[in-house]
Parts: sequence; C-alpha cells; structure tokens
Amino acid sequence: MTTTALRAETRDKLKHVSTATLATLLFKRGLRNQFIQDVHPLGRKGENMVGPAFTLRYIPAREDLNELTVFRDPDHPQRKAVEMAPEGSVMVFDSRKDARAASAGSILVTRLMVRGVVGIVTDGGFRDSPEIAEMDIHAYHNRPSAPTNLTLHQALDINAPIGCGDVAVWPGDIMVGDGEGVIVIPSAIVDDVAKEAAEMTVFEDFVLEQVQNGAQIIGLYPPTKEESQTAFADWRKKTGR
Repeated sequence: MTTTALRAETRDKLKHVSTATLATLLFKRGLRNQFIQDVHPLGRKGENMVGPAFTLRYIPAREDLNELTVFRDPDHPQRKAVEMAPEGSVMVFDSRKDARAASAGSILVTRLMVRGVVGIVTDGGFRDSPEIAEMDIHAYHNRPSAPTNLTLHQALDINAPIGCGDVAVWPGDIMVGDGEGVIVIPSAIVDDVAKEAAEMTVFEDFVLEQVQNGAQIIGLYPPTKEESQTAFADWRKKTGR
C-alpha cells in the first residue's frame, strides 16, 4: 500500500518550514489547537518529517485480555498496524498521554523504517529510545519508557480518528515535525497552507536579516510601512527568492 494523496510539491514545501509558521497560518484559518502537546523529537534528522497520518489507538489495558501471549495473534492490532502503515506515512499512536509504558520499541520502529514509513509519533513513550534516536526515521514521543505497552496499554483501533497530545488526528491528516515538535494539518487545506508557509518563511528570513542589521520591528514585522514592502521586494530580486 502506498500513499499518493500528498502532492510532491506540497511535501517539499513543508519539509522546509517551521511548525511555528504553520501554527500561525492555521490560527489564521481558525484552527487554534493543532500543535501536539508534550511530544518531543528523538534526535534531529535535518529536513522536517512530513506525511499523512496512519493511526493506532490504545485503551487502558485489562489484565485478563492483555497478557504477553496476545502478541502471538497475527491479528494483534499493534503488530497488524505496523504491517499496514503505507509507505510515506507517519504512524501516530494515541497512548492517552501516558508514558509509563512504551508505545513501541526499536524492533517495530525498524520494521516501519524498512517499509518506508517516514515518521512515528506518540503522546506516550518509546522503549529502546537511544537506538530509535539513531535510526533513519523521524521519531517523537513524550519521554523514554522501558515497560512493554501491554502493562498499561491495549491496542484497539487501526486507522481511526484519535487524540494525540490533546489534538484530534484523523487518518490522512498531514503531520509535520521539526526540532520543536509536531503539528497536524487537515488534508483539505494542506496545499494552500504549504504555499503560504513557504512565502511566509521567505519574508521572515528577510525580516531576520534586517533586524540583525539593526532595523526596528515597528513597521517591518508586520510590514505596515511602504518602505518595508519595497525593501522586501528589492531583497527578493537580489537573492532570487
């Protein structure tokens, strides 16, 4: 199974913009709560993580239904989800913001990486987190956690709407992760948001250069003065941006 919904041009734009910029643009569109709370990157992979969400929901474990033997079942939802997540997607776990037990470990994350999944996000924790941090896959979690997920979490729903870090995540939503964290963009607006984010990033690079050279913020950011707008246009011509 492959992922084709996200346009290559849009993906490329989102690889080079910040979650802060995206948060501002989503706020302009009335979306105030899209940045996943208390989820942090394991290592840094250069370009941003970008991909459609493929989800797995955990519920509180019940001891009589969540013994180690459940992993022998080929239809166990956690194992099955790892084999179903499409190439190019981001695996997103709803672990109820509970990092006392791991959402996954290095073996499952390795399988996702080999299958072409570009990232993994949980509002719980990962076991084997030092090893995961060194892998060629984007990984975001709350904090390290050694106990198996079975001790507290029972995998249930595959690719259904979930909550992750107090944010609603629907299958196919576009996940973008940078050095600060992860933000969720509804797929219906992702092309417009990516285009505007790329333009906003160019402008903010211009502003930063001006401020570094001693310019004041008022009239520049936002560019309410005509001379600021003219200076930006000239800067774009000079830099080719």
